Amino acid sequence: MRLSVNIDHFVTLREARRSSDPDPVLAALLAEQAGAEGIVCHIRGDRRHIKEKDLHRLREAVRTSLNVEMAATEDMKKIALKVKPDFVSLVPEQPEELTTEGGLDAAGQQKHLESHIRELQAAGVKVSIFVDTEIRQIEACRKLNVDRIEINTGPYAESPQGRKRDEALEAVRLAAAHAADLGLEVHAGHGLDYHNVEPVAAIEDITGFSIGFSIVARAAIVGIDTAVRDMGDLLLI
Repeated sequence: MRLSVNIDHFVTLREARRSSDPDPVLAALLAEQAGAEGIVCHIRGDRRHIKEKDLHRLREAVRTSLNVEMAATEDMKKIALKVKPDFVSLVPEQPEELTTEGGLDAAGQQKHLESHIRELQAAGVKVSIFVDTEIRQIEACRKLNVDRIEINTGPYAESPQGRKRDEALEAVRLAAAHAADLGLEVHAGHGLDYHNVEPVAAIEDITGFSIGFSIVARAAIVGIDTAVRDMGDLLLI
């Protein structure tokens, strides 16, 4: 089970004081040393945390896999083609949202996404789509020939213990199984933490996770090395 660490909120802390610390590159390198098999960051239209200069430095430093989340816009595509991360994860984006609020509508944007994805892949950049558990969205991703999908676990993570959470977990399981049957590589993420990740990690068709806020929050108390290793231990089911 592969753990990719999203470092956005280290940069959120940096931007709170317009400082140079904490350095996202140092955070990425320490996460890799602690066992992370990938580094994730999200460059937003408002540049609220990650900036272009961060992407260029991360591209030079990251030795595992660099995955950059971004909206499917021309501006972002130009950045991706210049930086050339290992992966681009296409996500929806709303200006005032605190975090990504749902999966990308791959089924509804197929014509636009097709050319966007093709151009990235032609430049050697693999493409993932952050997607909800709806089967039509999974099938749209397959038609778009993406390299993998990331299933949105937000509804599961945000549900209280009980039937609603069980149903959300089953939706993730069914979506992962269907995607795997279609030949897609399946990752998962959003809202996962040290208390809720294990049931999702037990889903055999999910091969990787993107986890950020909970790791950054724990790292503020115990350090990056311990925070990453603790999460990695929970994924070894």
